[in-house]
Amino acid sequence: MADLSVNICGVPFKNPIIPASGVFGYGREYANYYPLSLLGGISAKGTTPKKQNGNPAPRIAETPAGILNSVGLQNPGMDAFLHEELPWLLQQNTVILANFAGPSPETCAESAAKLDQTDVQMLELNISCPNVKNGGLAFGAQADTAANMVKAVRKATTKPLIVKLSPNVTDVTEIARAVEAEGADAVSLINTLLGMRIDRRTRRPILRNNTGGLSGPAVFPIAVRMVWQVANAVKIPVIGMGGVQTGEDAAELMMAGASAVQVGTAILSDPYAPLKIIDGLNQFLDDNHIAAARDLVGTVQPW
Repeated sequence: MADLSVNICGVPFKNPIIPASGVFGYGREYANYYPLSLLGGISAKGTTPKKQNGNPAPRIAETPAGILNSVGLQNPGMDAFLHEELPWLLQQNTVILANFAGPSPETCAESAAKLDQTDVQMLELNISCPNVKNGGLAFGAQADTAANMVKAVRKATTKPLIVKLSPNVTDVTEIARAVEAEGADAVSLINTLLGMRIDRRTRRPILRNNTGGLSGPAVFPIAVRMVWQVANAVKIPVIGMGGVQTGEDAAELMMAGASAVQVGTAILSDPYAPLKIIDGLNQFLDDNHIAAARDLVGTVQPW
């Protein structure tokens, strides 16, 4: 059996497979299916400073080879997460990534400062939230706003800081270099791609929010491309995600440069997907006589 362990920013993971933020909630439902200690880690549901009810329904729509979602970061707020969810998560014997977002650098810094006082192993800052002061454009859409967000959060915590990047940009490497320069310890990508579907009978968008984030197998080639580009542009670790369905998909993202892999949409149809992907990755390594998962990282040989 291959060695699946990886190390990111000094944090040891027993394997590189991590359920992505948003699909796994805070893990309680999935603990009814299997011990969460079997996972490499868990990226907890994105948490904002105050409680958010999310967008009105319908906010999930199926589309060929994926789904569109406009859930809108529904969550109970940071204080509820700290007091009701995080203590339980920290007892699950796996690495916990506290995913958080907010409407300004100041509020995100406040959340980071609160998380810094806990035993959570890593922070994952989602910079895809709209910047109200800049006309609603996501913080992660421009290098300067992304850098300002990370600069504020970096001052508020000494914990390893992962910055989750948006793919809805002209040059993702520019954003990655900007957040690296301001102290990001790692980056994770890709977040969802902006998409839209229309009900052809009513001529109204299927999603009440009109547009939503596309995820699932349809975005996998884009994820591989962006992970490869970013891994070659920065010196910090990359955590890859986007349409991963199998262990071989995970291996491919790692070859592109990912040190670990998050799994999202696959879990919605199969709660056991992360475990199957772990087993599939192990089988791929054994079949190809590769001793350790970390030996895959960045081994693609471009033409």
